Amino acid sequence: MARKGAAATSQIEELAAAERIPVKFLEQILLTLKRAGLLRSRRGVGGGYQLERPPQGISVGEIVTAIDGPFEPMPCAGEAVRRSGVCACGIAGGCGVGRVFRDLQTAVNQQLSGTSLADVVAREPTGGEMVFEI
Repeated sequence: MARKGAAATSQIEELAAAERIPVKFLEQILLTLKRAGLLRSRRGVGGGYQLERPPQGISVGEIVTAIDGPFEPMPCAGEAVRRSGVCACGIAGGCGVGRVFRDLQTAVNQQLSGTSLADVVAREPTGGEMVFEI
């Protein structure tokens, strides 16, 4: 969808065939992204899904969070620990391992939120196809 731009409408069957994703699986993903406000749907003839914003205005982080929830590599890196200041191990401020994973979480979140759909499309090799094996 990002290859076409925000104004273009894509049908589920077309996307599934182009990206080699099972239709039922893709339907669930698209509904999730619509509920998150990243897509909109159009009914009727010529209907389908559209990006809610231009590809450069949608981050990979928004997509990952909508589908999988916030990136949390381990409980010590979670938001509850950040608010309370107490790790599951009982060490105030968290243990060394928890601090390493919080740093990892911060770095991953910065990378995901700083990468747009337009950036992803720009990184695709020209002339190649993306393959999704499930």
